[in-house]
Amino acid sequence: MKYRPLGNSGLSASIVGLGAWVLGGGPIWGQDTDDNESVRTIQSALDLGVNLIDTAPAYGWGRSERVVAKALKGRRDKAIVATKGGLWWADARGSFFTEFDGQKLYRSLRPDTIQIEIEDSLRRLEIDCIDLYQTHWPSCPPEHTPIADTMAVLTKLRDQGKIRALGVCNVSLDELKENIRRGGAVSDQFRYSMLFRDPEKDILPYCAQNHVATLTYMSLEQGLLTGKVGMDRVFSPGEFRTNTAWNPWYVPANRRRVLDLLASWKDLTAKYACTLSQLVIAWTAAQTGVTHVLCGGRNMQQVTENAQAAELSLVPADLQRIRSDVVALGAPAA
Repeated sequence: MKYRPLGNSGLSASIVGLGAWVLGGGPIWGQDTDDNESVRTIQSALDLGVNLIDTAPAYGWGRSERVVAKALKGRRDKAIVATKGGLWWADARGSFFTEFDGQKLYRSLRPDTIQIEIEDSLRRLEIDCIDLYQTHWPSCPPEHTPIADTMAVLTKLRDQGKIRALGVCNVSLDELKENIRRGGAVSDQFRYSMLFRDPEKDILPYCAQNHVATLTYMSLEQGLLTGKVGMDRVFSPGEFRTNTAWNPWYVPANRRRVLDLLASWKDLTAKYACTLSQLVIAWTAAQTGVTHVLCGGRNMQQVTENAQAAELSLVPADLQRIRSDVVALGAPAA
């Protein structure tokens, strides 16, 4: 495994991190997860040198954090535990965000809800300090909490030793700058893949220039870029992949185009003796500004495959060929 600095936190995190959203289970994944298998999956990741474990309260309504706690018993020193706050469901405080698994979610970065969330996450994770605490989504109207107010309570909690470093997720460039100014955020987590390259316009260059760690998610587009989601795949009602407004590449015609693109890289997977997943992860990790790639995994086989991608180094000509191919692919059809 290879490691890179987590911004200026003093922490060194694996290039490939384990995203624990899927380990929260639920119908959005088409099938539920087994907690014992999830524990083995996390422990296998640790054995492979993956030390960045990213979770959140909203992943299975606390289930993902509890599974992470079970996996880390006796191995706490092997992991950088990253979790989040700001998605609130206990009551209607905050601004309505979405309904998920029959539960109403609100964006709330109010100091009072943040303090409750911190204590709940510490309890579920069974730790006394969270290595990287991230705001899950920025605050928004009608109940907008100024970044200064949120960061004031978070820096206080950091000073109390309950948080080691602060990060943000899903923010605009201006919001990122304000979070850094107000609280010294060391990382930014956002969606980025070869099929979704919007962060290249502003976020990635800024982070590269200012030594801000970046944690990319959906870099495998929920399995589409592994080549394993074929045209015959049938999704369960309510499964996240059926939300084509969020991910139009899953529309059959667009999926076909992606699968054809992946098939054209057979010579590259042969050259590097790797899988498509490993090729895609390695390409992502090599892009300017990308420091860490979060990859979900529901079993030991998947995390092993993903972790090995950190050792793969693509030559510049192949990096450029892949970029040219995905640019030529164009945007997904409506």
